[in-house]
Amino acid sequence: MSMHKPLREVAAALLVAAAAVPAIADTTEERRKRGDAVIRSLNNGQPQQVLERMRQEFPFLADATEAYALGDVWSRPGLDDRTRQLAAVAAFAAIGQPAFMKVHAGYALNIGVSENELKEVIYMVTVPAGFPRAIAASQALAELFAERRAAQPASRRTSP
Repeated sequence: MSMHKPLREVAAALLVAAAAVPAIADTTEERRKRGDAVIRSLNNGQPQQVLERMRQEFPFLADATEAYALGDVWSRPGLDDRTRQLAAVAAFAAIGQPAFMKVHAGYALNIGVSENELKEVIYMVTVPAGFPRAIAASQALAELFAERRAAQPASRRTSP
């Protein structure tokens, strides 16, 4: 009879854990909508063009990215957008993904992170990831800065 006591305790623990889980999980469409809202909040109200192009040839991958990476992970509470973007820039730079780093650096600029702060993140990358990855990231960041400056009206480029 004493062997059944641990089974009852495990069953009781499982019932308690199950009660904490919502009865109905978010649908994929709800998660995608949350992901779209994340992108638009970071991208000046616009959809993310890389994601939209991906949707044409790889709709499952685009939907999975939007629902999971953006709808589930990116929209979690616990970090503000600024911290999340700085972390993404550092992570993508450190793993040698300058194209993704550039996208997230653009979002960071959109939400008020300064160019100097982004440069400091890249300097930090030299420690865990090395100079080659930091240099590749710095080149992508310099391209982004140049593109943004070129897109500004002439009056804003010449003002102090």
